Amino acid sequence: MRQFPRIGAAVAALGLAAALAACGSRGDGGTSGDGGSSKGSASGVVAKAQNSKKLTIGIKFDQPGVGLKTPDGSYAGFDVDVAKYVAGKLGVPADGITFVEAKSANRENLLKTGQVDLIFASYSITEKRQAEVDFGGPYFIAHQDLLVRADDTALTGPESLTGGKKLCSVTGSTSAQKVKDTYAKGVQLQEYSKYSDCVSALFSKVIDAVTTDDVILAGYAAQSQYKGKLKVVGNGFSDEKYGVGIKKGDTSGVAAVNKALTEMISDGSWKKALDDNVGPSGYQIPSPPNPGTI
Repeated sequence: MRQFPRIGAAVAALGLAAALAACGSRGDGGTSGDGGSSKGSASGVVAKAQNSKKLTIGIKFDQPGVGLKTPDGSYAGFDVDVAKYVAGKLGVPADGITFVEAKSANRENLLKTGQVDLIFASYSITEKRQAEVDFGGPYFIAHQDLLVRADDTALTGPESLTGGKKLCSVTGSTSAQKVKDTYAKGVQLQEYSKYSDCVSALFSKVIDAVTTDDVILAGYAAQSQYKGKLKVVGNGFSDEKYGVGIKKGDTSGVAAVNKALTEMISDGSWKKALDDNVGPSGYQIPSPPNPGTI
């Protein structure tokens, strides 16, 4: 009879241990309760920004007015200004940002492998890309357009590229082919490895026009050596929604980025960034988009 209390105590202890184990399992799995929520956010860009005060951000290095690494090693452009603003809202000062080059073909891989935390690199939101990464934004809506010499009054849009006109874009881009297929079948296509080479050829009258997103073209036209000598036609013929690339599944990161972008637009910083970077080209600053409405 004296053994019964001991058995009861043992059963109670086992029950308590099982209950504690069950609670621990729910917390570790991140699927229920506060423990799950905490674990989920711990791997996201918001938590990294708050905890380390540092972020690695991918940008373009070769797009004047948008994303450019300057000869002195600093970074400039609309995308750079947006990146700094968003990072600041996440708690990361400008000196806590490490900028790395995000070439078009490598952007998804940079996010998937964790080499960057965010990407601001004239990154158009498409269904194909959304299957691999998440996006904040859009923070800008660009339109495919033409860059021409300032004294050229004949070229008013893609359909005016007739009579053997020469149109330039970069190798691998589909923008020039789109013009030929849809608007001007007689246009002659010229490809260079960089847009800067296209722009130089335009200025030298080797080609007649350059095509890509209007804000990128405006960045070239705003450069001191081309200011007043080149112009964006201003007859856009596509919509390219620029988004902030974020690792797939980071929903808290998407929400925080969209909140920061909305604040940037509402407080005037968004327009100022565009005025500062591409305004000198004469480019008409468009109305801002609504972040979170992809």
